[in-house]
Amino acid sequence: MPVHVSGHLICKNREEAELIRLYLPQHRALTLAEPGCLLFEVEETEDPLVWRVTESFIDRRAFEAHQSRLAHSIWGERTRAIKRDYDITRS
Repeated sequence: MPVHVSGHLICKNREEAELIRLYLPQHRALTLAEPGCLLFEVEETEDPLVWRVTESFIDRRAFEAHQSRLAHSIWGERTRAIKRDYDITRS
């Protein structure tokens, strides 16, 4: 059963937004290379401090592997303080 993530990264200030811009390209490449990643998009919105996130994984195991890799990545470490507002669904 696929797992879908949708929501936003919400920055408190420009410095947090710059962290996203700096570390997102590598995070995107690593995520898209993960087995079971179907979709990974992080896009700027009209608000320079808010980013739209859309992700899909083939199943719960692939999603959990992504979460595990993320927790120990440079992206995870450097963007930890940025607020995440996500809905996680299974279809």
